[in-house]
Amino acid sequence: MVIRRAELADGSVQDVLVEQGVIRAIGPALAVADAVEIAAAGGRLLPGLADHHLHLAATTVGRQSVPCGPPEVDGPEALARALAAAPGSGWIRGIGYHESVAGLPTCTMLDEIVADRPLRIQHRSGRMWFFNSAGLDRLLSCGEPLPDGLEHSGGVWTGRLFDADAWLRRALVGTMPDFTETSATLARWGVTALTDMSVANGLAEARHFRAQKDSGALRQKIVLAGSLELAGMTPQHALARGAFKLHLHEAHLPDWSETLARMGAARQQDRGTAIHCVTEAELAFAIGLLAELGPVPGDRIEHGSVVSDGLRDALAGLAVPVVVQPAFVTARGDRYLADIPAEEWPWLYRLAGLQQAGLVLAGGSDAPYGPLDPWEAMRAAVERRTASGAPFGPAEALSPEAALALYLADPLDLRRTRRVAPGEPGDLCLLDRPWREARTSLDAGLVRLTLIDGRIVFDRDRD
Repeated sequence: MVIRRAELADGSVQDVLVEQGVIRAIGPALAVADAVEIAAAGGRLLPGLADHHLHLAATTVGRQSVPCGPPEVDGPEALARALAAAPGSGWIRGIGYHESVAGLPTCTMLDEIVADRPLRIQHRSGRMWFFNSAGLDRLLSCGEPLPDGLEHSGGVWTGRLFDADAWLRRALVGTMPDFTETSATLARWGVTALTDMSVANGLAEARHFRAQKDSGALRQKIVLAGSLELAGMTPQHALARGAFKLHLHEAHLPDWSETLARMGAARQQDRGTAIHCVTEAELAFAIGLLAELGPVPGDRIEHGSVVSDGLRDALAGLAVPVVVQPAFVTARGDRYLADIPAEEWPWLYRLAGLQQAGLVLAGGSDAPYGPLDPWEAMRAAVERRTASGAPFGPAEALSPEAALALYLADPLDLRRTRRVAPGEPGDLCLLDRPWREARTSLDAGLVRLTLIDGRIVFDRDRD
C-alpha cells in the first residue's frame, strides 16, 4: 500500500509505502508497482493513537448500560426517570453513579424506584455497587461464598457491595462481552493500540482477549496489565503482557512489606508495577515504594489526580511516567471545583507542570469512568475548562501538539514516541486535512483512515 502525498510531522508532503505491516519507505514520489494507492491529498498522517489506560470489558458493557450520575442524572427524580426508561426485562445495569445524586443507596431506597427487576448500579469510582432487593436476592442465592465487601448493618444486608468485582463476576456467572462494536468505534477515532488496566485481569481474561483477537472482533493491539496471575500468559503479536496493577485505597493502604514483595514478584516476571494514585496519600505511598525498591522499566503512576509540587519533584527524581486522564477536567471539573478546597485546585489533574518538571506523560481515558474519545481528551488538555466553561488550572494547559503526543507514546515503553518512519509498524491514522487546520479543532471527525499492521480497519469513505 502506498499513501500518496501525506503530510508528515516535519510539515513535508511525502509518499509512504507500507508492506507486510511495516513502513518500508518514505519519499516525495515513490515508484511502486501493483500497490493499493491511497490519496492523502495533504492530510496529516499520524501514528495510530493509543489509549494507555482503559477497562475494555467494562467500557463495552457500560455502553449498553444506564447512565446514573452527573451530568445526565443530577438528583433522585432524574435517577428514577433514567432507570424507568431502561429497556428489556432482566437485569438493569447502571453506571457512573455519584453520591451527589442521592447519597449511598440501599436496597430499600432502590426498591422504591425499581422493584420488579433486578438492579445493580456501579459507583463511578468503580469500587462500589448498589443493589435493589431483587438483585440482592440473586447475589445471596448464587452459591458463591459471600465476600467481606457485601455490607450488612444490624444483621440486615444493605445492598451495598465494596471492592468485590471478581466475586461479582463469579456470582453473576457473567461472560466477558464481545468487543466488536467498541473496537470499531475506537478504530473510527484512529485508535490502534490499547492498554487494559483492569486490576483483576488474569488468565481467563487473557484467553478472552486472545479469542477476540483471533476472531477479528478486537482490532487494536493490546497490552494486558493486571494481576500476578498473568505470569502464565503467553504473549503473542498484538497481545502483550503489561504491568502488575497495584490499586491503592487511601482508607485501607496495604501492608508495606507484603506490597514490596508483590512488586518484587512482578519484577521476577519482567514486569513493572502500575500504581493507582488518586490522592496525595496514595501518591506518597507509591513514591515511597518505588524509592525503596528503585524504579524499573514498566513502572508507572496511574492518574496522578492530585500532585503537589513536593510530590511532583519527588516523582521526577524517580523518572517514573505518569498516565493522565485529561478529559476528567471537562467531565468532572465542575464537581471537583464544588467539592475540593480551592487551595488544592492547582494540584488537580496537572499536565504542563508535570512535564516542566521532566516527567513523561501518556494519556488514557480510564473508560468507562472517563470519556472514551481521545480527541475529546486532547481538547480538554488544551482548553482546561469544565463542562460549564469554568477555567480549571489554565496554567496546566498543553499545546495541541503536546496534547496529541500523549496518545503517541509506545504502549510498551511510554518514554518512546512513535513516529511515521521506515521500520515502524504500519499502525497509522490519516486525517482529512493538514495539521495547521486540524490542531484548531481536535475532533474525531477529522479521522479519514485507520490502519493496523498496514490493513485498513476504518475508511470513512467506505464504512
